Amino acid sequence: MTRIAKMSLLAAAGAATLSVLALAHGSASADTVIVPVGTAIPIRFETAISTASSRAGDLVVARVREDVRIDERVAIPAGSEVRGTVVGARRAGKVEGTARLSVRFDSVEIGGRRHSLDSPALTLVGRKTTGRDAATVGVGTGAGVVVGALLDGGDGAKKGALIGAAAGGGTVLATRGPDVAFPAGARYRLRLASPLPVR
Repeated sequence: MTRIAKMSLLAAAGAATLSVLALAHGSASADTVIVPVGTAIPIRFETAISTASSRAGDLVVARVREDVRIDERVAIPAGSEVRGTVVGARRAGKVEGTARLSVRFDSVEIGGRRHSLDSPALTLVGRKTTGRDAATVGVGTGAGVVVGALLDGGDGAKKGALIGAAAGGGTVLATRGPDVAFPAGARYRLRLASPLPVR
């Protein structure tokens, strides 16, 4: 075999290898779904936390309630485990001050793989509601509850609501005494602050 023939064979082999690699890369890219910023992820708390018993750093577990679909494809299946931590738990003072409880979810398990999750913290802020406050708001259970009913159905009206997502965070007004809590079974919607690639 001449030198030119050998070089031609080597070139052809190299081109074939590059083609295979390109196809493999294209296949991998096609298998990746990008969940965009602002996507709502409906969750249900499995861990109960409260200002009475929780501390910063405590593990919090929740489950995705419904499939999250992107272009008709299920990116995050219902039942996926979401994990986070308590980032702040403060009880109300005896004379003044309000209870405040914050949790941030930072990962979700999809198909056996754990993916980093970037979403604003959910925060419960407690306060006492006087008769005058209720009359001003127009309802006896607090403005936060009304927003919850609008965002997350009737269940949200019972357990508070995620509000202020457009401002980069979630705050709920709770009127159930000095301590506030996210009970097991509470339903909320996380908002992605960064894209989430899922394979």
